[in-house]
Amino acid sequence: MNEFSIVCRVLGTLFYRQPQDPLLVPLFGLIQQGKLREHWPLEQDALLLRLQQSADPQALSAEFNHLFVGTECAVSPYRGHYIEEGEVDSELEVRTFLKQRGMPLGDAPADHFGSMLLAASWLEDQSQEDEAAAQIALFDEFMLPWCGKFLGKVEAHATSGFYRTLSEISREAITAMRDELEEALPKDIEDSEEDEQ
Repeated sequence: MNEFSIVCRVLGTLFYRQPQDPLLVPLFGLIQQGKLREHWPLEQDALLLRLQQSADPQALSAEFNHLFVGTECAVSPYRGHYIEEGEVDSELEVRTFLKQRGMPLGDAPADHFGSMLLAASWLEDQSQEDEAAAQIALFDEFMLPWCGKFLGKVEAHATSGFYRTLSEISREAITAMRDELEEALPKDIEDSEEDEQ
């Protein structure tokens, strides 16, 4: 796993899974001990320190539920709640894109913000010839048009510093990763994309 994959996996997991999920115990341990900060590839030390100071999974459980779980949640984590009325089925669109890339999908909705970051990690780990182009499509078509609004709502509705800070980290990380993807594109693909515009 490279740095891009790790960033996507960490952020995606923290948005996707309940804080008290046993699978998150090692990750919360790294955050609480400041070890995530030691290995984080982006220059976000101040934000990671703030995240560390509010990383108590038991205390965060109720907030996670309030923010993201159920029909009455404060902030829907699903793309379908942010795209324009009348557009095609958001979840099906994302699911079709990921299946075409060969990603195994379960029954859970594919357009959850956290699961889409996990999908970006999966695409990176597959290292196919057109992986950068596929990741750019995932970011440009399926994440960037709505993630700013989603992260802004998380910042506005979060009661603890953890999810507010996680949103700030994610906003910066997504921008940095998208820029990195542009640099990773082979020159001939970049040229053909410019010709299409």
